[in-house]
Amino acid sequence: MPTSSEISKASDCLFSQMLEKVVNCLESIEPTLPKEILGRIEVTPTRDPAHGDMATNAALLVAKPARCKPRDIAEKLAHALRDIPEIEKAEIAGPGFVNLTLKVSVWQNVVSNILLKGDKDYGRSRLGQGKRANVEYVSANPTGPMHVGHCRGAVVGDALANLLSKAGYEVTKEYYINDAGTQVIALTWATYWRYLQAINIDIPAEDFDKLAPNGLQYQGDYLIPVGKFLADKFGRSLAGDNNGVGPESLWFETVRQTALDHMMMAIKEDLAALGIHHDIFSSEASVLAEGDVDKAITKLQDKGLLYEGVLEPPKGKLPDDWEARPQTLFRSTDFGDDTDRALRKADGTNTYFANDIGFHACKAQRSDLLIDVLGADHGGYVSRMKAAISALTDGKTEFEAVLCQIVRVVKDGEPVRMSKRAGTFITLRDLLDEVGRDAVRFIMLTRKADAQMEFDLNAAVAQTRDNPVFYVNYAHARCCSVLRHGIEIYGQERVSEKALSQIDVSSLTAPEEIAVLRRLAALPRQIEAAASVREPHRIATYSIDLASDFHALWNRGRENASLRFIQEDAPEQTFARLALVAAIAITIRAGLNILGVQALEELR
Repeated sequence: MPTSSEISKASDCLFSQMLEKVVNCLESIEPTLPKEILGRIEVTPTRDPAHGDMATNAALLVAKPARCKPRDIAEKLAHALRDIPEIEKAEIAGPGFVNLTLKVSVWQNVVSNILLKGDKDYGRSRLGQGKRANVEYVSANPTGPMHVGHCRGAVVGDALANLLSKAGYEVTKEYYINDAGTQVIALTWATYWRYLQAINIDIPAEDFDKLAPNGLQYQGDYLIPVGKFLADKFGRSLAGDNNGVGPESLWFETVRQTALDHMMMAIKEDLAALGIHHDIFSSEASVLAEGDVDKAITKLQDKGLLYEGVLEPPKGKLPDDWEARPQTLFRSTDFGDDTDRALRKADGTNTYFANDIGFHACKAQRSDLLIDVLGADHGGYVSRMKAAISALTDGKTEFEAVLCQIVRVVKDGEPVRMSKRAGTFITLRDLLDEVGRDAVRFIMLTRKADAQMEFDLNAAVAQTRDNPVFYVNYAHARCCSVLRHGIEIYGQERVSEKALSQIDVSSLTAPEEIAVLRRLAALPRQIEAAASVREPHRIATYSIDLASDFHALWNRGRENASLRFIQEDAPEQTFARLALVAAIAITIRAGLNILGVQALEELR
């Protein structure tokens, strides 16, 4: 959760505004309180609305340095807070909490604030102001089409980047192309096999498997067009004598680069179909060629953080880069890791971890915060990279990881069959073709990233509450319908957001209306909290809750005529409710913008 000093940077958050008032009151009561204590004070929602709107732990925190009993401080604080115009009641609870009830006008004023700011700016925070955040996500090996396993990390990473941007960070979205190593070699040989087929040299898969250094690993149909492209461009010039496999010096680099280009073009197209566009695509091969890995290792050496040693064998299955021989080791335990890590093997070659350090060192030079969105199987990677970044930057750059669990796709209660085109997995395109971009993005964000998920294709296309993106967009479309009706009666100018922002909304006093106002006011805090703990799914949950509140208000209007949005014989009430509806629509759009989902004005 955000600290009180962080949350106070937000301009729209009622909780941060009230926190500032609480701190000011305390400083007037006890002028010598340490700043460190004041920075830990919180103003949070009460667990039970019957106890008020907000609660603060201020008296409990400052009692010891003030040398007073918590309830004595709470008495003085509550007395001072009662003089603040926005506060209806300030009451002491428990050992020294102070519960606050705000005046109804405070909630009503939220409407004009939302209407004046619009969906792009409402909820925008200064939480990350002055901080550069780099979010690396997807970074799939360019060896085949994007699949469902990539999809969740792609959506989580993109929404997290949007969320951090809304919270005031300067965000860079980055993709790391793993274009060096054994998997790219395997891709190159598999592509060459398809090239040979395209020029009518048909070597059986089992025979070619013996020729390729790492076997024929990629046999999906997606490489057939790449093989045909090579055949069209180079004819038979890449083939060997006697219609066989030519020497690698003849074809390898050409086929490698062509395969990578085609794979990355396909990946970018898939990501674009999902609504994802990265700012930077970095190359592992370039990092190696430019000596960035060696620079990072030298820097650690100069800091006295490397030594020659032999690691204890890890428990369980041995990783590929473990050797029972002296290696160059990084003292990562000095920075919180559970064991030191190998950077160079006994033969002098770099470990995978060393290469990753080189790339992250490059990112750290242009970032204050590095966030990697990774699969759940990369959990052991986090502590070692955090240690390396701390060592390389003297703690100035933070490293974090968001781990995403696997997604199980089902239809009619059964697992979905694998894709024929990919050969071994369900492609992202399969999923997008089945349910559409917005459903994929929203549903992927309905649960915390590290929780396992079942993606139900039936629910994703249903026009019911079981489909969360439909449910939220249904609320937005209903808002738009109400506003269109208002325009038909009163004209565009009188029902514009600018005009409605000047409306007196003091007639919004029904419990259902106040509940919606409270929900609208909660978005800025939700953005801050979600950004602070790197959990964009909280915005999806908030959007569903807001949609639920609006649908409840709509249904109450059908049951009770006095709660209907438009009543031509009561213009003051009507315009106040039109302003409320417009504010709801803006807030729904603000949440959907973060999630990367389109807000629909009509559902068909």
